[in-house]
Amino acid sequence: MTFDSLPTSPENQPSINWTIVFFFTSVHLLALLAPWFFSWRALGVTLLLHWFLGSIGICLGYHRLLSHRSFQVPQWLEYALAFIGALALQGGPIFWSAGHRLHHAYTEDEYKDPYSARKGFWWSHLLWMIYPRQEFFNYEQYKRFAPDLVRQPFYCWLDRYYLFLQIPLGLLLYALGGWSFVIYGVFMRAVLLWHSTWFINSVTHVWGYRTFETKDNSRNLWWAAICTYGEGWHNNHHAYPNVAKAGWRWWEVDVTWWAIWLLKTLGLATKVVMPPAKSAT
Repeated sequence: MTFDSLPTSPENQPSINWTIVFFFTSVHLLALLAPWFFSWRALGVTLLLHWFLGSIGICLGYHRLLSHRSFQVPQWLEYALAFIGALALQGGPIFWSAGHRLHHAYTEDEYKDPYSARKGFWWSHLLWMIYPRQEFFNYEQYKRFAPDLVRQPFYCWLDRYYLFLQIPLGLLLYALGGWSFVIYGVFMRAVLLWHSTWFINSVTHVWGYRTFETKDNSRNLWWAAICTYGEGWHNNHHAYPNVAKAGWRWWEVDVTWWAIWLLKTLGLATKVVMPPAKSAT
């Protein structure tokens, strides 16, 4: 995998994408309907799906499995985890993994890191999607950075049609609990999970403590780790990206690692990359 063709200067500055602005604004506005559709069951649906789609789908599936290959699972389970990640409404697996691999290859580089923190808090949190660059958002360009996924037709299909998966999810939620479940399970959940994930791009490159002297400004931030089921131990992760465990100290709670440990215990996760013995504390 090579990244040599990426630009190194601010040529062809991207313009605002109003379709993306309309999409994000619409989902946020629909989430604001939540007080008029409140029920404790609906709130429970939000929390359950935030964990299931966020921790299992994004953190475990898209991030630690597909992007970094920090462990292996049977193909049927890998596909299932990727499908769960696609339901989170954060892009397809090829798009997500390609962008994240570039983030690690060129961390904080203003032109090669899709969500470089050096361009400011709001750029790394959100604006990188509002002002999309073709090499990061055009399939024919970003697919070069995840060739292992592109070779598999299932991931190509999922990358193209992930957005439509919200339709059966919404219909299922409506059948189970009406519009209350839809508002909380689709729109409120999407907004909360978006910002939780975006916090890792933004706040954990600004605030927190550093266990390792990495070349970037990645940091460990406890409240971001709570919001993202362990991903907030970001300095640990940038020091050793391929390690399956993000929280290394006993008090660095890593909920996603608990799920990986369970899969390992059940014999479903193999070749789990652990922290180096001399660095684990």
